[in-house]
Amino acid sequence: MAHRDHHQEDSAVVRVGVITVSDTRTESDDTSGQRIRDLARAAGHEVAFYKIVKDDPDSIVGLIRLPPSLADVIITNGGTGLAPRDTTFEAVSRLIQREIPGFGEIFRMLSYSEVGAAAMLSRAVGGLVGDRVVFCLPGSTKAVELAMVKLILPQIGHLVGLVGRR
Repeated sequence: MAHRDHHQEDSAVVRVGVITVSDTRTESDDTSGQRIRDLARAAGHEVAFYKIVKDDPDSIVGLIRLPPSLADVIITNGGTGLAPRDTTFEAVSRLIQREIPGFGEIFRMLSYSEVGAAAMLSRAVGGLVGDRVVFCLPGSTKAVELAMVKLILPQIGHLVGLVGRR
């Protein structure tokens, strides 16, 4: 594929699904889920769906497995820490067929410059579930913004093209 073709993919509209994983958040106080939606729209992408789900592995898996035609990319926030109720990593990791290890590595590296050693506690992960790209982010609004601005949005169109969704 020519460099010019990659550039066209980068600017293509991507359908993004947003899932907030939380036992306590509601739509009115979900600042992280709202930030993902705002940033995706500002970058010219479509928010295909938005859901808040309890931190329950079966509920998370059910949303990740929504029909692929609904969204090209799913971005979760919440449930990636080490607390007993943080189950997003386990739920999604069992579905990921091809991990994007650089996403978690670079996210934690960038986070380290902002929050220090606490960055190592994040289990942020990205990968492919079938031909859908899935990113799991912490529930912090600052962490969501970091991942979206520095990592996800600059590559989202290219990623969707690489996995054959264009």
